[in-house]
Amino acid sequence: MERLVSGIQPTGKMHLGNWLGAVQNWVRLQSQYDAFFFVADLHSLTTIYQDPSQMAQAKYDLVVDLLSAGVDPKQACIFFQSDVPAHSELHLIFSMITPLPWLERVPTYKDKIDEIRDKDLNTYGFLGYPVLQAADILLYKAAVVPVGRDQLPHLELTREIARRFNHLYQPVFPEPADQITENQVVLGLDGRKMSKSYGNTIPLSATADDVNRLLKTMVTDPARVRRTDPGTPEVCPVFSYHKIFNSPERCDAVASDCRTAAIGCIACKQECADRINERLTPVRERRASITQETVTDALASGADRARAVAMQTMDAVKSVVGLTGS
Repeated sequence: MERLVSGIQPTGKMHLGNWLGAVQNWVRLQSQYDAFFFVADLHSLTTIYQDPSQMAQAKYDLVVDLLSAGVDPKQACIFFQSDVPAHSELHLIFSMITPLPWLERVPTYKDKIDEIRDKDLNTYGFLGYPVLQAADILLYKAAVVPVGRDQLPHLELTREIARRFNHLYQPVFPEPADQITENQVVLGLDGRKMSKSYGNTIPLSATADDVNRLLKTMVTDPARVRRTDPGTPEVCPVFSYHKIFNSPERCDAVASDCRTAAIGCIACKQECADRINERLTPVRERRASITQETVTDALASGADRARAVAMQTMDAVKSVVGLTGS
């Protein structure tokens, strides 16, 4: 089977946007590929290095979320990035050959600098984030990497680093192909894209009561002030959830009722919450069966396998760059 690699940062509880945008795809792909899924704790230090006090709990919680979502350690290799030292070692070697302008032109670099203004991101680690990402992928000689379109520049940089390494030394690394994940943007409670940075998320671990409570706070059509005012579902964030969690036929009915004021925002939100809770039922059932031993065993076996694969790659890398032998 071809190898597939992907990671996720433990910077907060997994939310519906993460689940729908990436992790559901992981669950689907784990039976089709030799899948390596890692918790990118080293990456998270690029933005939380000033206060990593919650890191350990966040890492554990994220693994519970992944298992709850259906990632199966019997099919996929699940591990902490920092449990495989070769990630850092290969990152260092790649940093020696990566031209600085390659990093400065990555579109998401300036976007993140503008977006995250409450933290000092003027560090080498943040600028060099794509180099570590390249190490994450190439360390396992991934054939396929599932990415959204916004991550394509990062993956192309990974291919450029692989080409440069192979040209300078010997052809050690394959160039990974992208598998575009066409994801509908999941809006947060405030109408912006759901993001931990915005604090507008619905956690995957939310109880039914949590979902009901959070949906009540969600913004709706700003022009619909009174219950009797007709609405415009196309501009309502709640309706975007109906399109994800409800049937097309029911969405049409909800849209019609909104435009004619046959349904109020409170009732509309409650129906949406009910559909979300229905979808989350199997996730909650899996979560209830997960123990600390389940998590520990999954991470231990995953790290063992990841280290074994990584060691083979690093043996070849060290040999061609002159770090082994006489």
